[in-house]
Amino acid sequence: MAAPDLVDDLLARGFTRRGVLRALALAGAASVAVPFGSERALAQLSNLGKKPKPGSVVINANEFPEGPSPAALDALVAVARNGNRYQYPETSDLIATAARLENLTAENYVAYAGSSLALHHAVIAFTSPERALVTVEPGYEAAARAAEFIGAPVVRVPLRADGAHDLRAMLAAAKAQPPGVFYVCNPNNPTGTVSPRAEIEWLIANKPAGSIVLLDEAYIHFSDEPPGADLVRAQKDVIVLRTFSKVYGMAGLRAGFALGRPDLVQKMGRFQTGAMPATAMAAAHAMLRDPELVPTRKRGNTARRNDLMAFFAQHGYAYTPSVSNKLMVDARLPTQTVIDRLAERDVFVGRAWPVWPTHVRVSIGSAEDMAKFKAAFLEVSANGARG
Repeated sequence: MAAPDLVDDLLARGFTRRGVLRALALAGAASVAVPFGSERALAQLSNLGKKPKPGSVVINANEFPEGPSPAALDALVAVARNGNRYQYPETSDLIATAARLENLTAENYVAYAGSSLALHHAVIAFTSPERALVTVEPGYEAAARAAEFIGAPVVRVPLRADGAHDLRAMLAAAKAQPPGVFYVCNPNNPTGTVSPRAEIEWLIANKPAGSIVLLDEAYIHFSDEPPGADLVRAQKDVIVLRTFSKVYGMAGLRAGFALGRPDLVQKMGRFQTGAMPATAMAAAHAMLRDPELVPTRKRGNTARRNDLMAFFAQHGYAYTPSVSNKLMVDARLPTQTVIDRLAERDVFVGRAWPVWPTHVRVSIGSAEDMAKFKAAFLEVSANGARG
């Protein structure tokens, strides 16, 4: 049962009684079905329904081709032996290390199993029927779908021609509806493109009072962009989301956190319930303490990504200038047609974004994965050209 003051807060912010129930369901605080486009629902679009055949290329969900490091697996196993205990210190120790590395305090963090629930909690805490979520398209859909589910308005703005968020257009579009959250996934999903730090700082400085910038840094480790921890240190109206699902190879283990000014993360933390999975916390902590892991994985991903972009350029296909572990390529055929024809060849790529009806999202897999993808892509393209 949700605390009365939590319900009162939602009602005071313009939620109807039905909206309150939906917000609590989305937050995980009520046993109500959530039939909307959550991460679980979006992930189902990447669910192959059965284990792929040996040798299949599975590059459809922005997963990293390597899993947890050996040290992380050792830590996970050690913690699992005490699985009869809640082991809360595994979470507090992870946060303490993260805070030390980014010159913050534990009060700046809320731990999550991944970052998607953190995204939902931010949407609930800072949007409402009277406060809109402002986002881009194509972009990661979960924030907008969460806002729509709880009855908050959603304002969508196209990406710029260079793939960056058009932050000035986002601010201008928000004038028609008081904003609560400006959602900036940087690098963006699905395009892998970045929005310059100077533009983000401009948005923070010029946004309306009472709104926040939600900076989703799920893919920040693949790029050379400065992470947003310094904005938190500067006490800005910013919430930063982090996950171990990508470069750390923990998509199936679930670890992450939100960081921000204590008063902001406390608004999100009110919706957090239960203990974190100790195995995931321990594995994440082990990798966070390894200073060479991210740089090494980043170099490998960069080489494979650059090779893929060179391949598309060589064959005349337009693609987004990615600095992440995925990109969008204009296959010049209907997206679903390409997805289906690649699947016939046991090559599985990402879902469709209707706003770009001939683009396909390709995640960066292993070198072997990418070689197989390139061969299959040329076959599908040739067949498509012949009709």
